[in-house]
Parts: sequence; structure tokens; C-alpha cells
Amino acid sequence: MELQPVILSGGSGTRLWPLSREQYPKQLLALVGEETMLQATAGRLTGFAGRLPVAAAPIVICNEEYRFVTAEQLRASARASGNIVLEPVGRNTAPALTLAALAAGEADPVLLVMPADHVMRDLDGFQAAIDAGIPAAIEGAIVTFGIVPDHPETGYGYIRVGAPRADGSQAIAAFVEKPDAATAQRYLDSGEYLWNSGLFMVRASTWLRAMDHLQPEMAEACRAAWQGGARDADFVRVDKSAFTACPSDSIDYAVMEKLAAAEGLGIAGCVVPMSAGWSDVGAWDALWQVADKDCNGNVARGDVLFEDSRNTLVYAQDRMVACVGLDDAVVVETPDAVLVARKDKTQNVKQIVAALKSGKRSQASAHRKIHRPWGWYDSIDTGARFQVKRIVVNPGARLSLQMHHHRAEHWIVVKGTAEVTNGDKVFLLSENESTYIPLGHVHRLANPGKLPLEIIEVQSGSYLGEDDIVRFEDTYGRG
Repeated sequence: MELQPVILSGGSGTRLWPLSREQYPKQLLALVGEETMLQATAGRLTGFAGRLPVAAAPIVICNEEYRFVTAEQLRASARASGNIVLEPVGRNTAPALTLAALAAGEADPVLLVMPADHVMRDLDGFQAAIDAGIPAAIEGAIVTFGIVPDHPETGYGYIRVGAPRADGSQAIAAFVEKPDAATAQRYLDSGEYLWNSGLFMVRASTWLRAMDHLQPEMAEACRAAWQGGARDADFVRVDKSAFTACPSDSIDYAVMEKLAAAEGLGIAGCVVPMSAGWSDVGAWDALWQVADKDCNGNVARGDVLFEDSRNTLVYAQDRMVACVGLDDAVVVETPDAVLVARKDKTQNVKQIVAALKSGKRSQASAHRKIHRPWGWYDSIDTGARFQVKRIVVNPGARLSLQMHHHRAEHWIVVKGTAEVTNGDKVFLLSENESTYIPLGHVHRLANPGKLPLEIIEVQSGSYLGEDDIVRFEDTYGRG
């Protein structure tokens, strides 16, 4: 039997806007340390020497829209997965775990379910708690991990612990919703409550049996989606219509809170305390709490200068940011948006995102820099009838063979070597060379080299939208 990591990577993290956006959410960002949150999660069991061996690769459940960057980040950190299950629509964590249990197959491993967007500063503490929970999971319990609180937090749900169990875990006396400040202080003082972490451990067969008993409609929809799916390289595409019909619910609400009253099921829920420097980084103030600070309590990422400022977080992505006389503030600068907020009001950033969505503003969902399976592009300037992009193509990658109805393009190679298809001609361009793609010409850009290819593309025409692309052939299966 193995311990099979399962990474849930489907969230959008809108309260960390403008850095986290729907098309590039927080788990794909390096918010703490040099690795992205996804990469750090995938490496969380490195060196684990517990009761079970760890499976060679994680099962990853992720949104179809960022499948390529998910696969690339795992590959770049030497944690590649050939089992990336794509959700065509979001249906919360209970269906996601059900897909992971189906993906695990007949080996029936112990699944360790980890959200991809959490921070864990103490890996030894994390691994010790995981090892402590394995006996209960092997024996057929559904184990959750409760974070030992160090302050009266009102932003988390709580678990009230019950009596110790023979397997070393503790019974769950109750799940409690997010409290007010006075109640949170009372919970902390009592020593009977843990933060609800969203981390779980369960055998695949145990989870499927619980779902069949407690959520039969959800279980049936997930099985139909799995059976109607197909494998595409490292990805598993489940049947869209079947999964869309699946009810949406969390692991806690769908299963954990119903276990005690489920007659005849015989599956217990239990909790293992964890002290591991955990945070779900739900908003900018939470990131400030877990980040390294200077002597004045300030946190800086990027080119930042502080003068007479305290307890302030600044994230500068594109420009130098100078702060004078700021206390308890958050400043986040990106190429196309800047957030300035009081630190105790950062939960309300989601209201800004809602306003952007209602106004159909692109900043709600996408960055100026757009990631693609072949690399990325950055729209560095735009105006009436023109747009300028910086395009970087990964070694060995190529864009689709395509054509545009409304625009022509000029390509200038800045770095590397480009293989250009332009009509019926295929040729190479080196640094400081350029070519012109007339409107209506079938064309393709590729990187035959071993270093990234960088070009400047100047588009001109009556319409410059990304939907003016007719693809004739695509390595990545895009229509």
C-alpha cells in the first residue's frame, strides 16, 4: 500500500487580486519563497520516512483552462504527473476527491488530499502529523487535520475535538462555522478547538463507499464523467456533460459532517492535530502574517523602498514602489493594475473583483502577461489599429498553424532562432532579423533551438482580438 498525494488545484483566489486571477490563480504564483504554491505542495512529502512509501507522482485535479502551466510547473520542479485530471467546470472539493479516488484505481492507496494554495512553513511538523494519521486511514477512517491555533482567528472554521481513539487520532465532536472575535478567543482559551485545514487522508475505497452512501447522485455523476472520459497525454479529460450535471459541495458538508449520523455506514471521521506553520493565505493580510519581515514589520517583494513605514506589505511586480509614512497597509503593483488597501480590509478585495466582472473588465480574469502551452506573451502597447506584443516561445515549442482575417503581423527576433512558416515558405530567422505576415496568410512560429526564443510582434488591422485566429493544426489540441 502507498501514500498517494492528491493535489486539489481548482481555486481562483480572488481575494489575492490583482496578483491572483481566474486564468492564473494563486497556486501558480510564488507568494512565499522561490517555488510556486503548487510546486511547494507537490514537494511537501519529499524525504517522508513514515509508515507508508509515497507514490512516485501526485494525482492532480485542476481546471482545464490552466492545464498546461500546471503540467509545466510540476515538470520544472521534477515532480511531473502523468495523472492530471481536468475539471471542465468547478464542482467543489467532494467531486474533485471522488475523481481522484477513481483515478487511483484498484491499488486502493491511502489518499493524502492537499489544496494547492496553502502554505506550510514547518515541513517536519507537517510530515509528523501525516504519519500520525496513517493508522486511522488504513483502518478505514476519514482523517482530517486540525491546525493548532495560535491566535483567535475569525476567518477559519473550527473543529471541536472529542475523545482520543485507539489509532492515535481524536474523535470529532463538532464542526463549527467561522466565529466572531469573542467566540474565537473562547475557543483558543479552551484548548478544545482546532482550525479546519481542508487537509484529508482516506483510502480510495473508503471515500467511494462514503460517497455512494451519503451522496449517491454526486457519486453516480462522477463515475459517469470518469467512465466517459479520455486520456490526452498527461491529462485525463472527464466527460463534460456528466460532470456538469454533478452537484457541487465540499468534503466537509457532503461527507464529514454526515458521518456520525450515517447508520450502517461504519466509517468514522477523526482529526489529527497539526502544528506546521500553516496558512491558507486567503487574503493579503494572511500573506503578511506568514512572510518574512524586516525590523519594522514590513514585507517587500520586488523593487521596494520603505521610509517611516511599519507592518506594511508591498508586492512590486513591474516597477519600483516607494512607501512613505505607511502603517498597516497593502500595496500590490502589477503591469495593468495596482491595489492599495488597509491591511485589515483586504478580505473586501473580492468586492473589487466582482465590480470588475460586472463591468466586463479583463483585469478580473487575466493578466497582461498571458501564459500559453508554448510559452507566453505580454501585450506591451496598444492603440487604434495596432498592438505590440513581446512573445517568448519555449525551446522545442511551436504555435499553431493559423491565419487571421483582420490583421497583419511583423515579427522581429530579439533573442534565439525562429522557424517561420509564411504561406508556402518555411525559413529561419536569427537575432535582429524580421519578417512580415500579410493578412490572410497561413503562418506558424516555432523555436527549433535549445534556448527560449523572444520576438517582438507588431499587429496592425481593423480588429486585433484573440478570437481572430483560425487554427489549421495545433500540437496542444486547441480548436
